[in-house]
Amino acid sequence: MEKRRIIVDYKNITSEQLSLITDRYPEGFAPEDMISFKNAKGETVRAVPLETEDTKYLFKVSIEMERRMEAFMDEDDDAEPATEEDSAPEAEVAEDLDD
Repeated sequence: MEKRRIIVDYKNITSEQLSLITDRYPEGFAPEDMISFKNAKGETVRAVPLETEDTKYLFKVSIEMERRMEAFMDEDDDAEPATEEDSAPEAEVAEDLDD
């Protein structure tokens, strides 16, 4: 079976696709991760490829796409419960400020 090929613009990205791309590129994109191609209008487009079991994606890269990824990852980080280890350094800083 041939894989579907989908080009995704940041305006149309779904939460599921955003999750896929942030899992694959948790630190963001490096120049070597991107490809460039000409669209039907002759404009150069930068995109990041990502392949799943049944689909080959090209995610168009833009400043807005990077902002949405960061916001998505921040929301995901906020959902994780803090551990004692995470809060310990903050407690020490607060004690130092009281002195």
